[in-house]
Amino acid sequence: MYGNDNWINSYLDAILDAGKGAAAAGAGAAAAARGRGGGGGGDRPSLLLRERGHFSPARYFVEEVITGYDETDLYKTWLRANAMRSPQEKNTRLENMTWRIWNLARKKKEFEKEEANRLSKRRLETEKPRNDATAEMSEDLFEGVKGEDAGDPSVAYGDSTTGNTPRISSFDKLYIVLISLHGLIRGENMELGRDSDTGGQVKYVVELAKALSSCPGVYRVDLLTRQILAPNFDRGYGEPDEMLASTSFKNFKCERGENSGAHIIRIPFGPKDKHLAKENIWPFIQEFVDGALAHIVRMSKTIGKETGSVCPVWPAVIHGHYSSAGVAAALLSGALNVPMVFTGHFLGKDKLEGLLKQGRQTREQINVTYKIMRRIEAEELSLDASEIVIASTRQEIEEQWNLYDGFEVMLARKLRALVKRGAHCYGRYMPRMVIIPPGVEFGQLIHDFDIYGDEDNPSPASEDPSIWFEIMRFFTNPRKPMILAIARPYAEKNIATLVKAFGECHPLRELANLTLIMGNREAISKMNKVSAAVLTSVLTLIDEYDLYGQVAYPKHHKHSEVPDIYRLAARTKGAFVNVAYFEQFGVTLIEAAMHGLPVIATKHGAPVEIHQVLENGLLVDPHDQHAIADALYKMLSEKQFWSRCRDNGLKNIHQFSWPEHCKNYLSRILTLGPRHPAFACKEDQKVPVKCRKHIFVIAVDSVNKEDLIQIIRNSVEATRTGTMSGSTGFVLSTSLTIAELQSVIVRTGMLPTDFDAFICNSGSDIYYPSQSSDVPSNSRVTFALDHNYRSHIEYRWGGEGLRKYLVKWASSVVERRGRTEKQIIFEDSEHSSTYCLAFRVVNPNHLPPLKELQKLMRIQSLRCHALYNHGATRLSVIPIHASRSQALRYLSIRWGIELPDAVVIVGETGDSDYEELFGGLHKTVILKGGFNTPANRIHTVRRYPLQDVVALDSSNIIGIEGFSTGDIRSAMQQLGIPTQ
Repeated sequence: MYGNDNWINSYLDAILDAGKGAAAAGAGAAAAARGRGGGGGGDRPSLLLRERGHFSPARYFVEEVITGYDETDLYKTWLRANAMRSPQEKNTRLENMTWRIWNLARKKKEFEKEEANRLSKRRLETEKPRNDATAEMSEDLFEGVKGEDAGDPSVAYGDSTTGNTPRISSFDKLYIVLISLHGLIRGENMELGRDSDTGGQVKYVVELAKALSSCPGVYRVDLLTRQILAPNFDRGYGEPDEMLASTSFKNFKCERGENSGAHIIRIPFGPKDKHLAKENIWPFIQEFVDGALAHIVRMSKTIGKETGSVCPVWPAVIHGHYSSAGVAAALLSGALNVPMVFTGHFLGKDKLEGLLKQGRQTREQINVTYKIMRRIEAEELSLDASEIVIASTRQEIEEQWNLYDGFEVMLARKLRALVKRGAHCYGRYMPRMVIIPPGVEFGQLIHDFDIYGDEDNPSPASEDPSIWFEIMRFFTNPRKPMILAIARPYAEKNIATLVKAFGECHPLRELANLTLIMGNREAISKMNKVSAAVLTSVLTLIDEYDLYGQVAYPKHHKHSEVPDIYRLAARTKGAFVNVAYFEQFGVTLIEAAMHGLPVIATKHGAPVEIHQVLENGLLVDPHDQHAIADALYKMLSEKQFWSRCRDNGLKNIHQFSWPEHCKNYLSRILTLGPRHPAFACKEDQKVPVKCRKHIFVIAVDSVNKEDLIQIIRNSVEATRTGTMSGSTGFVLSTSLTIAELQSVIVRTGMLPTDFDAFICNSGSDIYYPSQSSDVPSNSRVTFALDHNYRSHIEYRWGGEGLRKYLVKWASSVVERRGRTEKQIIFEDSEHSSTYCLAFRVVNPNHLPPLKELQKLMRIQSLRCHALYNHGATRLSVIPIHASRSQALRYLSIRWGIELPDAVVIVGETGDSDYEELFGGLHKTVILKGGFNTPANRIHTVRRYPLQDVVALDSSNIIGIEGFSTGDIRSAMQQLGIPTQ
């Protein structure tokens, strides 16, 4: 390019200053400009040109820009530049592009440096608390960790059933609940690949439900998901109940009732006419929980009657799949007091680390796009609440879960050893990490034959599947062995590297064809930006290497046709390839082996452990295209090696069958418990008044008690008039103790018996008022503590061990003035109870953010729920399953009141748990005004925006200015609740 030497040289100088990584990217672009312009070179020749000998600008932009950065408009700029006739215009556009690429490279390097500093800081933050936890448990208790336990992975992860006997008594009628909230879920003709949420997890949960329902002793399996009534989606996604055809297991006979078997239950939540991506589900999860709770209670009673049981048959386990379902499972587990199991599938921290390493987005940008901090917090909460976490590989445990505050391999190992010896764990707990490889649904196994009929075991003639024609029409020579890849067009699936490996290896191109099954699509222009960019890069590579006639990339396929695609590859004596940068699950590898296909797979993630079992292929570095090409060529050219891999896969595949998976699954959950709902077998004697139509929960958190007293009076007056009188019940929900609450009630001039229940100590206690009929005096009212509720929330409560640690921690929180330090947090025994540890705060302005305390508790393996209340003048620490919102769910079940008939009155701000009271099926009235608690450190518990928690535009939520009787009555009328 004529006259461009000066800017190219200065550009190269700047790139070389930025470092090697930036130089590689930038020098190529500069060389592109130089090569196209024909001008003389500078005195710094391009390393990229020197190493390659020949430079192709088009190829450079395909390899380094389109597939390397998420700026697809750069490619469009390149095309426009090539279309320019004027050398000056070309020069201007290319100069602009190269500077942009250089800037991207510099940004990536800055992100990497920031992330390295952050990880270093995190290691320092976590090491000391975990060392403290180890030190607190005396050395003599760790003798059991040494010796034979040291190398036992079952001790490390708690994955051991030795010495455990089944604790679930009714193994003949198990009820299992699975939850998977995102994607398009149905039993037949799954639309895998239709969108980014409908993939392997959808297939897995459906097949798991079917397989479990076919096991001896399992009566019913419910797969709970979202009901979708949006236009352009099949009506089946709106069906409330879809029964699944069970998998037939050998030698299984069981009497079945009308409500037995596997069912997809679709719960309505969120906008009725809109399909939600998984990133947009978060604000509506509490709606799902309330709807799911009603279904489970109803079904448990139905199964109990159907099986002749005296009691309802409650779920043996509630199993959440993915982070959003983990939150839902945790809330349902706490409300019903049944065990929770969790499978993460693809963990948020691992995704965040990968995105940060790419350097394309900052942490803030990633969070906006993927709601990643909400997702990570959900996974931490799932660790808090789960009894078992199911992983597919040991790598998932040691390298992915080990990134979380709530899990650490060595501490888990020590705690497990203490549990085995019956020693004291000082309130610390970690869930059992269980490795259960994914199962597959076995069809007819493939034998030794090829596409043109040389069969060892020929089958009756039949018409070839239509998908075979759709694939073979791409090929000039369909007789060649087929290399098959099945993956959605995402950058992490690394499809472009596979195409480059194939395109640059001429012996491989002469030997084989390549088939890419990249989901379903109508037009690239209608796809999301990321998928469109990947698919564009793949198609451009096919054009660059002139692979027409050698690569198939059909636009459509049905889920039911996937086995036929595997069969076609096997008939051609081909191979299956998965070179994703990291493979979490690897189900396609197992399916390929089941159909007689050897595999070439990434050495990062689940394929390593799958390969150890199957021994049916080769592992490769997904970043090394030459290694990928060499492995494929070896597999397809060495027929004896191919046959050995095929035979090994078929011989060992039974270890990944669904019966084997379910056997491992059930053997774990049968050791859980005993945890049972306290309202299991008898009518509740504490039902307030059976004619109640509405329950009003006053949950305003106000520093000023005078305001609180007036709000209570006005709320009761606004709703206890005319036809509402007697049909409305009232509950006070607060962080106050029962003694503090009594004094408030006295000042209102009301009787305690005017209320049906009192939720105290931030949801850790429930009291019911009672009074002797012949003694009307307010002083003779007694408050009965609900001990059944306490049995619901005591799960993993740290008790005295937790209290001692918190006292020690409180002594370290000081206000510094010059050289003097003054403690600001003190134990508050007066306001503490069995399940609420209270601490008095002297100076709220020097409090640490609540999220830091929560993080510290998790690092210490102390499972609890910390919150600031009373305007941050008090710290309360309660059990992980205790909260005011959970207490309301408990009462709704105990009293038999539908949550849509409950109204919760809250302030505009409040204690750090008040936001949990917004969401759900109940109605919410937000009182706005100056009486509200100052929103300083109260809300620092969140690492994400409020809209990621609550759908504030919900029709169930209404805000009003003021709190007069008229204001509250008007709000009730707007919510459709009669007040006259």
